Amino acid sequence: MSRFWSARVRELVPYVPGEQPKISNLIKLNTNEHPFGPSPKAIAAMQAALNDDLRLYPDPNADALRQTISDYYDLAAQGGDPSWVFVGNGSDEVLAHAFHGLFQHDKPLLFPDISYSFYPVYAQLYDIAYETVPLTDSFVINPADYSRANGGVIFPNPNAPTGCVLALDAIEQILQANRDVVVLVDEAYIDFGGDSAVALVGRYDNLLITQTLSKSRALAGLRVGLAIGQPHLIEALERIKNSFNSYPLGRVALAGAQAAFEDKAYFDSMQQMVIMQRDSLTAKLERLGFDVLPSGANFVFAQHPKHGGADLAQALRERAVVVRHFNKPRIDNFLRITVGTPDQHAALIDALSEILA
Repeated sequence: MSRFWSARVRELVPYVPGEQPKISNLIKLNTNEHPFGPSPKAIAAMQAALNDDLRLYPDPNADALRQTISDYYDLAAQGGDPSWVFVGNGSDEVLAHAFHGLFQHDKPLLFPDISYSFYPVYAQLYDIAYETVPLTDSFVINPADYSRANGGVIFPNPNAPTGCVLALDAIEQILQANRDVVVLVDEAYIDFGGDSAVALVGRYDNLLITQTLSKSRALAGLRVGLAIGQPHLIEALERIKNSFNSYPLGRVALAGAQAAFEDKAYFDSMQQMVIMQRDSLTAKLERLGFDVLPSGANFVFAQHPKHGGADLAQALRERAVVVRHFNKPRIDNFLRITVGTPDQHAALIDALSEILA
């Protein structure tokens, strides 16, 4: 701590990202990166963007990428257009702008007690009062629990770290009960097993959806995120962006992101591979005695009735397998395990079999 720090910096408890190990030859199943890599067309587009034009600033409005996203989701069918799309430097930056621009109100922000751990960090950073809403005993959101006074609602779908999916009719219940505040649905993992709330955005002027290219499009290293909502919500994000950093995405990122959305055949194929591997991993864990929550994400959330989560995570690490453990109430016995390749799963199951024996 330094005497030069502001009071806000002294009070902050920063978000802790998943470990990026520096040790080679580890089986890395802890940060939900895609196991099969990005679209070859996206890589080619980024390579083509590595030219003399890098001396020029990128398009501050990302018009071509926003048009591509609008077309991908057929926003025109709901009366929308690219003005319904916002893009930023990873979905975390997009979320930060939403917290800053849409959730600073007198009443508390609501989000689940077991959820993305960046939410309370943003609330603290932007001095937003918040209340956590307990998930049910089966670790799902009960929409009725959000029918109370608040300054906004945010939740991931599928939820992180549990992986459980909320159906669109349940999301509509939350939207209808909160017409006077913004409801933000954080869809970082939606492509692995849920129905996107983008289908509802034309009917609800209080709905904002965020997504990322880090997960289902295998571009975690590129840092591209987006939001979709009606123009009055997007304008709030644009006002924040242009008061903070008017050029959040560079030319290479814009080119790669656009190509990734345009290569739908590759995208669909890779998601099916992840879903197939997730189902296979779940079955293997269950044969070892694990209880595995139903997952619509590219990870599974599992606990063993006879072994603590922290002990299992440490024992796996000693065998060169890294998974995520959260030392938090209600979930400290669970492991969050990223869906990987068949070879990675084989190494994980071999290690677990040895530990459990």
